[in-house]
Amino acid sequence: MEQIVETSFFNRDLSWLKFNERILMEAERSTVPLLERIKFLSIFSSNLDEFYRVRMPVLLALEKLSNKEDNDIRIDDNLLNTANELISEQQQRYGKVLKSDLIPLLKENKINLIYGQPFPAEIQKNITRYFLSQVMAFLQPVYINADTNFFPSNNELYFLITLKKKEDAEVVILNIPSNQLPRFYKVEVGDETFIVFLDDIVRFHLDRIFPEGEITGCYSFKVTRDAEIDLKDEYSGSLSEQLEKQLLKRDSGLATRFLHQPGIPANVFELLKKLFNLKKANRMEGGQYHNLKDFMGFPVNSPKLSNQNWPKICNTDLIDGSLTQAIYKNDIIVHTPYQSYDSVLRFFNEAAIDAEVREIYVTLYRVASDSKIVNALISAAKNGKKVTVLVELKARFDEANNIKWAKKMKEVGVDIIYSVTALKVHAKVALVKRQTGDRMRYSGLFSTGNFNESTAAFYTDHILMTANKEMLREVELLFIFLAKRVKPTSADLIKFNHLLVAQFNLQQVFLDLIDREIEHAKQGKPSGITIKMNNLEEKVLINKLYEASQAGVKIELIVRSICRLIPGIPGMSENIKVTRIVDRYLEHGRVFIFHNLGKNDVYLGSADWMNRNIYRRIEVCFPIYNEQIKQEMIDIIEIQKQDNVQAVCIDENMNNIPVKSSGTPVESQYDIYQLLKNK
Repeated sequence: MEQIVETSFFNRDLSWLKFNERILMEAERSTVPLLERIKFLSIFSSNLDEFYRVRMPVLLALEKLSNKEDNDIRIDDNLLNTANELISEQQQRYGKVLKSDLIPLLKENKINLIYGQPFPAEIQKNITRYFLSQVMAFLQPVYINADTNFFPSNNELYFLITLKKKEDAEVVILNIPSNQLPRFYKVEVGDETFIVFLDDIVRFHLDRIFPEGEITGCYSFKVTRDAEIDLKDEYSGSLSEQLEKQLLKRDSGLATRFLHQPGIPANVFELLKKLFNLKKANRMEGGQYHNLKDFMGFPVNSPKLSNQNWPKICNTDLIDGSLTQAIYKNDIIVHTPYQSYDSVLRFFNEAAIDAEVREIYVTLYRVASDSKIVNALISAAKNGKKVTVLVELKARFDEANNIKWAKKMKEVGVDIIYSVTALKVHAKVALVKRQTGDRMRYSGLFSTGNFNESTAAFYTDHILMTANKEMLREVELLFIFLAKRVKPTSADLIKFNHLLVAQFNLQQVFLDLIDREIEHAKQGKPSGITIKMNNLEEKVLINKLYEASQAGVKIELIVRSICRLIPGIPGMSENIKVTRIVDRYLEHGRVFIFHNLGKNDVYLGSADWMNRNIYRRIEVCFPIYNEQIKQEMIDIIEIQKQDNVQAVCIDENMNNIPVKSSGTPVESQYDIYQLLKNK
C-alpha cells in the first residue's frame, strides 16, 4: 500500500478502515468462540455499509478536488484508490475466513451453512413448503425498460434476472424480501442442522416465479446511498416536520456503491446505470451474498460455541432503601455492561413517583426502541412533575425513533427542546430537583454513553450518580441556555467552574491540563497523560499532545476507532503510545487522566476529540471528585493499559500490531469484570 500519512496526521477515513480491519481480525482469531466470530463478520459488514453511506460521498467529493488545497488538509488525489484497495483486501480476507475457516468449523459441529451450494435433497421439500407458504407473498418482480419507474431501496437485496421469452430478451428486478422475513431459514434433520439463505430459497424457485421464460442469468445486487440529510439553519416551521420530510428522501439519495455478483452483461448494466443514477457510484464486484451484517441473526444458539456468560453485577447496597438517599450520602458510579443498568432505570423511576420531585431535566441522544426511561419521564409528567427533555433529532440513523418518542412525550405535557440545526447536543446528563420543606435538593446523572438500556447491555460506559450541587447547578444553567435554542456567541456566556462543556470551555481546559503536564516535565517533575476515547481527530488537541511528547510527557492513548495522531515518530511523538481494544463489549467510555504531580485529575464524559465534538456539538465532560471512585477509574484504565490479549498497538504506518505478551495474559474486559465482581 502507498504511504497513507497526511503530513503529521493519519487520514481520517483510512484510519477508520483500519479499525474495521481490527474487527475482522477477531473473526479470524481461532481463540474466539465460533458463533462470536460470525458476529464479528456481521459487525464488519455493518460498519462497511455505514462507511459507504456516510464517508464514501465525502471521498467522492474529495476526488474532484485532486491536486487542489483547502484551508484544512492537502487533498490526496489517490485517497479514493487507497480506500478502495483497503476495502478490497479486507473483503478478500472476509471471504477466506468465512469459506475456509468458519463454514468447515460449523460443519464439524453438525451445523451446515449452505453457501453457494445446491440444497441437499433431504431439505428441498421443507424449503419449497416454506417458499410457497411464506416467501412468495412478498415477491414483487419489476420488468425493466427505458421507461420503468423503479428505484432500488437503499441497502436492500435484489436479483437482476435476464429472461428469454420466445424471441424477446427481458430484464427483471426481483426483490429478496429480507426486510420482511428472516435472512436465514433453519431446517433440522436428525442431529444435523441446515441453514439456508433466503436469497437461495428465492433463487431455487425462479422457475415457479417465471414459468414462461428461459432464465439466462441471475445476479444478486444492492445499491448503497448517501445518508446525509440537508437541514436548513433558517427554517420557519417545525424542525421535526422538516426532518421527517428529509428522512423520506434519505433512501433515494446519491448512490455511492453498486455491489453486484459478477457477470452482469455490459448492455444490461448500462441500462441500470441510467435508470438508477449510478454514474457516480463505485461499481464493485462481490460474491453472490450481500448484507452479511445479517449474520447477527444467525439462527444457532449454542453455549459451547459462544462466549462464557457473565451475569450482570448488581450493587447489593442499593437494593434496600432509597436510591436518592444513597446518592445524597455518596457519589455512586455504574460501569456498564459489567454492572446492572437497573440502578439507572431506578433513578428515573423513583423520580417519576416521588412526591417531593418538582422538576426533571434530561438530554436524550439515542433512545431505546422501547425505552423504559422515556416511559418513566411520561409517567413523571402525568404525575404532575415539570419534565424538560432535550431530544436530539439529528442523531444519525436514530432520527425517526427520536421523533416518535418526542411526539409521545409532548402529548403528555413534557417540555421538549430541540437543538438548533447546526449544533447537535451529544451531552448525556440528567438533573432531578426535590423540594424538602423549604429546601431544594439536587441529584443527577453524568454519563459517557446514552441513556439507553439496550446499548447498555454491550457498550462499556460509566454513569456517575451525584448530589454535587455545584456541578448540578451548572447542568441547570446549561438547560436554561439550551431552551433558548441559540448558538453560543461567546465562551464566557456561562461560567463553568466544574464541567467541561464544548462550545464554552472544554477544548481550552483540556489544552490547559496538557500544558500543566508539559510544564511539570520541563521542570523535571513527574508527568503523564492517559486518555481513552472512541475517536481522535481534532488537530489543535493532537498538536498539543505532540508538544507534550516533545517535552518528555509520557502519553498513553486507548483509541477504539479513528486515530489521526501518528505515534512513535522521533522528534514528534516518540513518547506517545496508542492501543486499540476490541473484545466482546464495545469500548465506548471516554476517560481523561492527568498526573498532576500524583494527585491525578480524572474526567469522564461524552466527548471524543473530533472536529464535530469540539466545534459542532454540545458535549459535557465531568470531574471525578470522590477519591474512591477516582481510584476505581484509574484501576480500570490501568488494567486496559496492560491488556496483551485483545489490545493491538497502532504503529507509525497505521497498522494493528498485536501487543507482545510478557508473562501473565491480561484480557482487560475479563479482568475488569472480576475486579468489579469482587469489589
